[in-house]
Amino acid sequence: MCMDTQYGIMYSPNLWDWFIAFNHPKDVWRRQPTYLISEYTYYLGGLLTLIHALRMGGRYKYLWLASLLHGLFVENICFWFPEYIDNYWHSQTTVVLLGRRLPLHIIFLYPTFIYTASASVARLRLPKWAEPFAVGLTVVLIDIPYDTTAVRFLHWAWHDTDANIYDRHYWVPWNSYYFHATFAAAFTILLNFYRKLVTKEEDRNVTASCGKEVLCSFLVGVTAMPLGVLMFVPVYHPLHDLFGIHNENCFFIILVIFLTIVWRADRHAGQASRPQKGVSNGWINELVLLLLVHYSVYLGCVSLADPGKEVSVGMHEVTGPCHEKVFIPTILGIDLPRRKYFCTSDYDEGYFDFHCLPGGRAPADGLEWYTICGVPFANRMEYIAMEALIFFLALNVFFQMHYASGTFPQAVKKVQQAREKKKQR
Repeated sequence: MCMDTQYGIMYSPNLWDWFIAFNHPKDVWRRQPTYLISEYTYYLGGLLTLIHALRMGGRYKYLWLASLLHGLFVENICFWFPEYIDNYWHSQTTVVLLGRRLPLHIIFLYPTFIYTASASVARLRLPKWAEPFAVGLTVVLIDIPYDTTAVRFLHWAWHDTDANIYDRHYWVPWNSYYFHATFAAAFTILLNFYRKLVTKEEDRNVTASCGKEVLCSFLVGVTAMPLGVLMFVPVYHPLHDLFGIHNENCFFIILVIFLTIVWRADRHAGQASRPQKGVSNGWINELVLLLLVHYSVYLGCVSLADPGKEVSVGMHEVTGPCHEKVFIPTILGIDLPRRKYFCTSDYDEGYFDFHCLPGGRAPADGLEWYTICGVPFANRMEYIAMEALIFFLALNVFFQMHYASGTFPQAVKKVQQAREKKKQR
């Protein structure tokens, strides 16, 4: 099968190609240079967060593992249930898994987002009832430059008519931000819950046996998504599905709720949440380095790169007749309509077209592997201003977390804690 065809094919892989496929970095660079940079940014993110977790030891290692398992589970579930949540298609990277749907670096995106947010928020010493919401907000802050830049440069494409992702912000569904906030919060809630349930330990910094900690990580990895889905029920589904309220409103409602909870908790923070006299927070650590690279990469992309020169050849929404529709059931029992196929003559995805194909001709119906072409910025400065503002906000937020708050909570083994208590007696 020729993977570089311009017109398109139906993808029919052998077993090995379905499980894992490789593309030469030169080919990825030729088509989508910004995507190759983004891909290796998340390999770096996975490595730096792992180094930090191993250096800190204790439960940090299992937090990293849980975030990795959570990402693997979430991405797989999306592909397994096409009638519900299969509504985005990644472009091809140097290493792609599972029918060329899951780029390897996406798995490491979850530790980059969730581990970094969790470890940074831990320095605030918030109570358990507020910590999950702070993690959710922090993940959204890390995600915004990635989401807004990556889709503009064709790192993936969204389903054109899915009602759950139809309302957009710079071509990013508002529900993507809602997803990151609620799923990260659900992850943290369950991490604390399972640790208390399995290890019988109230102190979040005390590490139990390896077997119990791994079990907690696994349970969080496979159950955080269902709880995250349930967190859409109180706000999003009633307002959007029943009353037709725009997704932007739904996101800002959850944003205000999360912010209010975190602000109230931080107003009564303990002394350990503030810098201690004579205790240095250090100059830089793995997470600060990662964050500087992360925000710089996406600000650099919108400042220097041209999305009009990016070409995505790979898996996309299947093309077909414009009139055929399917209905997506929601958790409230309401069926939301969407087109069954991507209509190449009537679509609203302003970040791509088919101008780079011979004669600008769109792919024929019945194809899932075809080429889409990036579109130049209408106003580059608008994107630069937005990403620069997010960078400025992130610098201030993470400076407060890493240099104007307490130190990273020190992980303590349960056996070590018991010995210390015995000595005190």
